[in-house]
Amino acid sequence: MKKIQRRAALSSIGAMSLGITALAKGEIVSEPYKIKKQTLKTDILVIGGGTAGVIAAIQAGRAGRKTILVENGSQLGGTTTTGGVAFPGIFFAWGNQIISGIGWELVQAAVALNDDTLPNFSIPHGKNHPRHQVRLNGQLYAMLIEEKCIEAGVQIRFYETPTQIMFKKNNWIVQTMGKGMITEIICNQLIDCTGNAYATSIAGFTVLREAETQPGSLMFEIGGYDFNSLDLKMIQARYQETIQKGELVKTDFRNNIVGVLKSKGDNISHVMGADSTTSESHTLANIKGRTSLLQTLRFLRTLPGLEKTKLVDMQNETAVRETYRIDGHYKITHADYVTGKKFDDAVSYSYYPIDVHDENGVVPDHLKEGIVPTVPLRALIPKNSRNFLVAGRCISSDRLANSALRVQASCMGMGQAAGATAVLANLQNKTPLDVSIKDIKEMIEAHGGIVPV
Repeated sequence: MKKIQRRAALSSIGAMSLGITALAKGEIVSEPYKIKKQTLKTDILVIGGGTAGVIAAIQAGRAGRKTILVENGSQLGGTTTTGGVAFPGIFFAWGNQIISGIGWELVQAAVALNDDTLPNFSIPHGKNHPRHQVRLNGQLYAMLIEEKCIEAGVQIRFYETPTQIMFKKNNWIVQTMGKGMITEIICNQLIDCTGNAYATSIAGFTVLREAETQPGSLMFEIGGYDFNSLDLKMIQARYQETIQKGELVKTDFRNNIVGVLKSKGDNISHVMGADSTTSESHTLANIKGRTSLLQTLRFLRTLPGLEKTKLVDMQNETAVRETYRIDGHYKITHADYVTGKKFDDAVSYSYYPIDVHDENGVVPDHLKEGIVPTVPLRALIPKNSRNFLVAGRCISSDRLANSALRVQASCMGMGQAAGATAVLANLQNKTPLDVSIKDIKEMIEAHGGIVPV
């Protein structure tokens, strides 16, 4: 009875919000919809609900600050969920855990609820680092992190994107636009977790990118065939013939159709030039990825043993590896990363091989034994900014260092560091660069995180 009453109450609220008048036979008359304008005030605003943004928002909310999280999509998790790269890593280095805290808590919750098994981190991964990546049910993870945000008091605003960002009287004024909404959000501390430094650019700070960026990947799964019974030599030859005719593009799947079949499509797609910066560029990336997959699926079904090949699953978006990065107070270099430079203002660890994808695929360059890179606070702060932080792959870094820093576990670590720093800056009426590193580390540790020593 209570559920029925609750549903009725929700229905009546929805009707009133649209100005609906019920008629005798169930028809309704509604006034023309008007764009709703509103102003909200908060302590901390996080823009981007991906890997880093979720952790930053939860950290801020759990620390007692009023927090809003703006996400232009329909769910949280970014690359892990919408992008389908549901195997975050890496949390352990050389037998020791180096990234924990809120991110690790959420990963463990998803593993437990799906009856999955964590890798044995005590066994070295050698040159096969995926052994230490944690396989998740991406959609389950999306629901769990949404729940954790709500429990932390974070106000989530889906389907909204910033259109204007201004700094005035020690606060940021951010205008967002969404479905039927124009919202002005006034916040004291702003965290850009868009992945492409979109908010940083709108706010007027310098952003950087390569002339040619890494390809993205459309995650999917195919089935309906017995790999062990296939004539792989014939399939590869036919594939090359089709490429020569211009009917397929060899870079779409790293010129490796056998790899596609063996992996059933797992993380092998390459969408050259994939760019999520604007709606137009992201649309193009999605169309290119889906077009390539559809053409390849049709080709496979013409081959002996593959006549019943079918698409089992496919993500809604092409996952993007590289776009813009901020011009921060410090740029992490390749040399910094591979030597494990210890920064005085280090707030989190990172651990992953250098991992630059190109038209030929990827050959990871693993770190030497014992090396554990660190992330300095200065790399999370744009030059000439106040009350502004970033976290995630748009961190200030060169291309090679960024190819490792961009992975989920590392982004979780810096997301929690950014959230803690924003909280302290807000409480102490400071800009992030002036917050004590000691205070930041103490807050991170109080919430289960691991900090560089």
